[in-house]
Amino acid sequence: MPTVKRDTYTPDSLLSVAVRVFNERGYDGTSMEHLSKAAGISKSSIYHHVRGKEELLHRAISRALDSLFAVLDEPAAGEGRALARLEHVTRRTVEVLMSELPYVTLLLRVRGNTDTEVWAMGRRREFDQRVAELVKRAAADGDLRADVDARLATRLLFGMINSIAEWYRPDRAASGHGTGGGDTSAEVAEAVVRTAFAGLRTH
Repeated sequence: MPTVKRDTYTPDSLLSVAVRVFNERGYDGTSMEHLSKAAGISKSSIYHHVRGKEELLHRAISRALDSLFAVLDEPAAGEGRALARLEHVTRRTVEVLMSELPYVTLLLRVRGNTDTEVWAMGRRREFDQRVAELVKRAAADGDLRADVDARLATRLLFGMINSIAEWYRPDRAASGHGTGGGDTSAEVAEAVVRTAFAGLRTH
């Protein structure tokens, strides 16, 4: 397992290592000893900056959630017809997932086993609900099919988006070989929008 050199150790590098180990071993299967070895620092050095691994989990998940909720605050997400706003949120959610892949992957894997995970799941539901409201408004405007339940459409949409975390690999995409196909986040985002809304649009 690669390590972070002592002379390059920072709280940010520790967080990056922790996220990688959490994703590889699972949060429950990761000990402070695992984090210590992966970071190349002593456990006491880790405790100097955080209270324990759950604080690292909270910081990592907060980074993912803050990036996702920031999308909802962008001008294009709050102005214009609901369908255009929904398509913008969809594109940007894909782009955030791909740019913050390890952090969003960790967020998608929480199961509510700790206070931090329960909090994260609640925030995820809040994000989903706000997107579902856009789906409802777009249907009310006559731009999306009204015969598809908004919550179901939202679940299907996020199912497509979240699946990217299972197959997209930035290193392979950068080389243009293997999983990832060399596609940029903008290209993947556009493909998701075209595929998802082709069956939902009324025109």
